[in-house]
Amino acid sequence: MSLYNRRALLALPLALAACGFTPVYAPGGSGSALQNSVEVVEQNNANVYMVNRRIEERVGRASVPKYRLSLDIRTFSETLAVDSESNINRFNIIGEADYTLVEQATGRVVTSGKVDNFTGASATGTTVATLAARRDARERLMTLLADQIVVRLLSTDLT
Repeated sequence: MSLYNRRALLALPLALAACGFTPVYAPGGSGSALQNSVEVVEQNNANVYMVNRRIEERVGRASVPKYRLSLDIRTFSETLAVDSESNINRFNIIGEADYTLVEQATGRVVTSGKVDNFTGASATGTTVATLAARRDARERLMTLLADQIVVRLLSTDLT
């Protein structure tokens, strides 16, 4: 490692401190404020259940929620590969999630936004294998969407 690279590496914490960077999970950071404080609005929907489960893994389950998170999740499939006999060999499941974080005490919308992502799956094999691949792809997609939402929430100034 050159002398220049070492100096740059040593100067990095000073540069971050000068720009106002604070760690998410530091005392007073948004990670600490969200920990065990977010309740996802219940819906009778498997996609919301999977997203809620992942959000709770990341920020904890709220016993006395300070924030309420509303979700609107939409998914659709897209065919990617079709063989000469018109059999679908591969498909994408595309998902979009609108979210709104509301402070319970005041009703103030703290943040809102939209995330999207996709996962792919193979449709070759038996019907059971294709259904299992579709179910697995949907679960991976909900995990991706939940992780994107958590990152957005953690980067929000909650004051």
